[in-house]
Amino acid sequence: MKDFKFLLLGSLFGFILIKGEVISWFRIQEMFRFQSFHMYGVICSAIVIGIISIFIIKKFKLKTFSGEEIKIEPKRFDKGNIIGGLMFGLGWAMTGACPGPLYALIGSGALTVLIVLLSAIFGTYTYGVLHNKLPH
Repeated sequence: MKDFKFLLLGSLFGFILIKGEVISWFRIQEMFRFQSFHMYGVICSAIVIGIISIFIIKKFKLKTFSGEEIKIEPKRFDKGNIIGGLMFGLGWAMTGACPGPLYALIGSGALTVLIVLLSAIFGTYTYGVLHNKLPH
């Protein structure tokens, strides 16, 4: 019952994704074909909100709900980021869905997306097994 707030927030997030047409296969295809600004606007808005949020977290030294300090470690950039980004984008273009909205798609009745979800889980598992052998 203590995690009910997360279920509620996740459901609200899914509702917003559905109403904003962010999970629409047609909107995603428009983005990859450079036919519409809709998805680019959503993504750019998310980036701006993320930048502002990180600034606020650092400036006011905010803590988690459990009182722990939020630490944002610097990230290294290397060729693995490019390879991973290309694989992510290719999967997104092929399936019409990135991992975030998969649950919203399934919840809205697109049950064929279960195949995409299982593939994402398998890919994550495969990465976990092979991550020591991959370029980082």
